[in-house]
Amino acid sequence: MAFENRPGTHARVAEPGGLRDTAARYALLPLRVFLGVTLVYAGLDKLTDPDFPGSMEPLLLSITDAAAPWLLDMALASPEGFGYAIAFGELAVGLGTLLGLLGRLAALGGALISLSFWLTISWSVGPYYYSQDLPYLMAWVPLIMAGTPMWSLDAALAKRRRRNGGQLFG
Repeated sequence: MAFENRPGTHARVAEPGGLRDTAARYALLPLRVFLGVTLVYAGLDKLTDPDFPGSMEPLLLSITDAAAPWLLDMALASPEGFGYAIAFGELAVGLGTLLGLLGRLAALGGALISLSFWLTISWSVGPYYYSQDLPYLMAWVPLIMAGTPMWSLDAALAKRRRRNGGQLFG
């Protein structure tokens, strides 16, 4: 550890490449793995359910208090299509997050899925902090901000672009 060079202070600052620096670079990996695995599982769970997508309409009709009733109206226009859109959206977001491919876009998709669930399915849960969808929504924010810079296809593609003078294939 290096010490700040100011009179009267002995505060430690992390050395570049030290343990704290390494931990900071990898800090979002556990969150990324958790969210990615969870969304892949959620999508596969829907698609392998023998009652799916027929179970969507009764579920949507059971929601009586939503902050965004227009979302429910949209979904009820085609409950089966909506169910498939959610299931394949969860798969795409989960795989994109796990692989780190278009990481910020995948995280934005995850946040939008969580936001739509919070504004519809779990809106009536009170107090608001008991809702299971709100923490998921907030968990996507760091990945939207930071992307997937470590152990990701995004990082590999960026490295390849740098090596090829700005071109992905060259």
